[in-house]
Amino acid sequence: MEFGLIITIFLIGFIGSYISGMLGIGGSIIKYPMLLYIPPLVGFTAFTAHEVSGISAVQVFFATIGGVWAYRKGGFLNKELILYMGVSILIGSFIGGYGSRFMAEDGINIVYGVLALIATVMMFVPKKGIDDKPLDEVTFNKPLAAILALIVGIGAGIVGAAGAFLLVPIMLVVLKIPTRMTIASSLAITLISSIGATVGKVTTGQVEYFPAAIMVVASLIAAPLGAMAGKKVNTKILQTVLALLILGTTIKVWMDIF
Repeated sequence: MEFGLIITIFLIGFIGSYISGMLGIGGSIIKYPMLLYIPPLVGFTAFTAHEVSGISAVQVFFATIGGVWAYRKGGFLNKELILYMGVSILIGSFIGGYGSRFMAEDGINIVYGVLALIATVMMFVPKKGIDDKPLDEVTFNKPLAAILALIVGIGAGIVGAAGAFLLVPIMLVVLKIPTRMTIASSLAITLISSIGATVGKVTTGQVEYFPAAIMVVASLIAAPLGAMAGKKVNTKILQTVLALLILGTTIKVWMDIF
């Protein structure tokens, strides 16, 4: 592999994982298009969509490990929330992943587009007072959290995504979880939901190991740095960046559909 391509892959992994750690998302919504389009733009051979999805799956797994590790202190990880939503999204993603074989490609894209649109609308709903509550006093509706995570898991399984960009607005708007706890806990939930995708991609031979290894190294460096930045940045800024990122993803998805 050419040295220039190694540097390009490393930078894509670093930027994507930094944003991932800071905003509490797996980062594939950033890294997938970057891996697909940037290498050929700078004169290197393009990866196929299958190769990109395999590399992304492995990279998301390690980026979320790095982010969760950085958030392990300070009471940001809500273990009950992670358990209820993590188990549900894992079950949902298996159902969605299996069911997707019976769906046409257009149907899969429309499911993704609708979910992304819902997430965008939710991110722009005012979130008053959610960051005023002490972290050790946070409560949430457990059955509702489990049901919503199951639905997200089914949708994410259908489209082959980790679903964090859908979980974050649900946790902020519906469950009223404080921003930093949402970011930390969603990283842990995404870690759980990415296990199935990673195992699936590795066992079916869809992973290019050398590019994936470069992305993993970048992730393990950048995700904790992003998480540390996320602890310091104003929560309103974090919410705005997240909203814009999810809006951009939604526009891209619907442009692809039409």
